[in-house]
This record gives sequence, structure tokens and C-alpha cells, in this order.
Amino acid sequence: MPDAAPTCRLAITVQGIVQGVGFRPFVFQLAAARQLAGWVVNEADAVRIEVEGARVAVESFVQALRTQAPPAARIERLHVQEIPPAAAGPTPFVIRASQTGAARRPTIPADLAVCAQCRQEVMQPDERRHRYPFTNCTNCGPRWSIITGLPYDRPRTSMDQFTMCAACRREYEDPADRRFHAQPIACPDCGPQLRLLRTDGKELQRGDAALDAAAQAVRAGHILALKGLGGFQLVVDATQPAAVERLRGRKHRPDKPLALLVSDLDTVGRICHVSDLERRVLESTEAPILLLERRTGVADAPHIAEAVAPGNPYLGVMLPYTPLHHLLMERVGRPVVCTSGNRAEEPIVVDTRDALIRLGDIADLVLTHNRRIVRPVDDSVAREEAGDLQLLRRARGYAPVPIALGRPLPCVLAVGGHLKNVVALSIGQDV
Repeated sequence: MPDAAPTCRLAITVQGIVQGVGFRPFVFQLAAARQLAGWVVNEADAVRIEVEGARVAVESFVQALRTQAPPAARIERLHVQEIPPAAAGPTPFVIRASQTGAARRPTIPADLAVCAQCRQEVMQPDERRHRYPFTNCTNCGPRWSIITGLPYDRPRTSMDQFTMCAACRREYEDPADRRFHAQPIACPDCGPQLRLLRTDGKELQRGDAALDAAAQAVRAGHILALKGLGGFQLVVDATQPAAVERLRGRKHRPDKPLALLVSDLDTVGRICHVSDLERRVLESTEAPILLLERRTGVADAPHIAEAVAPGNPYLGVMLPYTPLHHLLMERVGRPVVCTSGNRAEEPIVVDTRDALIRLGDIADLVLTHNRRIVRPVDDSVAREEAGDLQLLRRARGYAPVPIALGRPLPCVLAVGGHLKNVVALSIGQDV
């Protein structure tokens, strides 16, 4: 039991990546464990907290805020002020409804690769989310690609069209559950669903049957347009030279290397040399494409078609980062090319109707779903350079997390001259 006296109340403002990463549930659990009163609320620019109780417990609460935040959270500023205790006396700690009045800041969370717990759940036959491609929790899943407004709550995401079933609602409202206030929460009964289409738009299969048929098509050498996390991707068996050449010809991409999606780290290690840093990055919540040096002479390594990266000693490799990718790779059973779903020099396609028009003469089949992608998000690309990670394309997993420069900047918007160029916005000390 915490020390009952003396009592104090603190007002705390936390800024940084603290929305969409399980921060409010984390705060709630810290307060409940210490029998503290008060509340936590999302505002457009910050998370605000008032907490009251025995001083030793309140001080322990603040220390835990600083040192035990969720893995995807990033606290940039934490302001603590002591205020008078509540006049009406302490009340149980609660999560208040989000507020929208404050000025907005670009502290929107990035999309997070599926966590180990969700991945295991998807593969367990006795789980209700067994083989469900849109499984997520407070520690993983879509964020930046589905957000329509701030503060980050389900009504301001593209998940607002899906009404939670009773079972998901119980998880969402249970402080002890890892899906407590997980805004993209879904299950087979209430969430997004897969459809497999011909390129003329005719539906062939739905749900798990659609995924099975799509995997069979890839194994047969066909080109699949897959609606992923932040846009469509073009998928083809990387071990079939003719299939890879067919993709290159249809996409009018004769020489530029194509990204490789590999099911697990052990298989990556048979194809490429992988350092300790590269292993950690491949399995991180950012899960970028990494440029890795090819290996030769490994007897049990999958044969990667030369056309994947012609004449190049490096391969761009990534691991599955959504349940959908994991489930597809499980069924395909071999490395695949997984490249941006677009024509040469065009932006990535995010809408199914647009995919049928713009990718219909590239892909043989379209595997899509009904969760709207609010903004296109391509895969990040990185490499190890002198023992550090060097980002070559800062996208999924990293953007739009701000870069702190440590000095005040004028507010400047920088844009490129083409739809595929990167834009940057400086506010305060962040870009």
C-alpha cells in the first residue's frame, strides 16, 4: 500500500509521440497500480494528466512516465507542475474523452510493424483472430496511414466505418487488456475483409479463401496486386526468373532493383550477410527494406532470380510487417518480389478502383480489402554504414515522426517539384 500522507496533485503535460502508441492506457495502468486519482486526456498537441495521491506514489508515477513508456512512444517534452488538490476530493483515475481545441502539432505516430503477440495470436488455431489479416493492438498496426484528424481517436481514422462487435468492445474498454483503447481494433466479425478480384473487377473469393487463391496464383508465377498497409504492392515469386522478367516488362522497369520480401530472419541469413545491427533493424517496429550483401554458395538457400537485382551485389530485403504479409508468405512458402504498386514514375496506388485502372495491365489478380488508406505510405529503405543505420528513403515506420534539431527554426514548408518528392515542415525545433 502506498504511503497515505502527505498528499499532492500534479498537472503534467507530455508532448512527443504519445498518441496512437498505447500511452493513455499506460498512464491509466501506472495510476491504478499506485492507487492514484485523476485523469488523462488526448489533446491535439499533447497528452495532459492530472494525478493526485500520496506524494511518494505520485513521484513514483512521474518517474515511471519518464522511464517506462511504451516502446513506440517518444517523449520530447514533459512539464510537471504542482497544483492544489481537488476541492471535491480525489476520484478514481479515468481516461477522459479527447479534446480538440489546442493548436495542432505534427506528432502523429508512424505505422508500426505487427508485434510478436499479435503475430502469435494470428497463427494460433484456438484464437478468435486466427488467420485474421488485420489483427493489431496498442503496440502495433496502422497509424499514419489511417488518421484523418487529431487528436488520434477511432472516429478520426478510416476505421470509423467499422462498428466494434461486443467482444472487441470488451477488450477496448478493459484496462488490463493489451487492446485497451487500441483505435484500429478489429476481428473477423467486425473488421475489414479481403476480396480477390480479376482485373476487370469481378470478385473471385472473399476472406481466407481469397488469401489462399492469391498465394496459389503467386506460386504459379502470376503477378498479384496486393493492397497493403499504405498502398498497393506488386508481388511475384522471386525464385521464378520468367515471372520476375514479366513484371519488369509490364511495369517498364528494366534494370532498377526490386525489393524482396522474405518470410523470416533465418531465410534472410541464407540469402544475405546480416550483421547484428541489421538483424535488429529488420525485426524492429519500423521494419524497413535493408540493403544487404548477397551470399553465395549456401546449399539450402532459395535461388533468387538474377532479374530481381541485375548485376547488383546487394539485395533490398524486408520481413513481413503486417499480419496480411505474414499470412501470404506462410502460404507462398518462398521469397517474393514486393515492389510499389505503381507505373514507372507515378505515385503508389491506394484505391481499389484506381488499382483496377492503373495496375490492370500489370497484375493478373488484385487482392484488396475495405479499410480505406487515407494517405500513401511507401516502404522505408535503409542500409548499415560504418556501424550506424543510414536512411535512404524515410517512409513507413519512420515518417511522420519529427526530427529534433535542438534549435528554434522558422516555420518553413519545403516541397519538391513532383508528386513522388518528399515534403518537409519545420515547426519550433522539429522537422
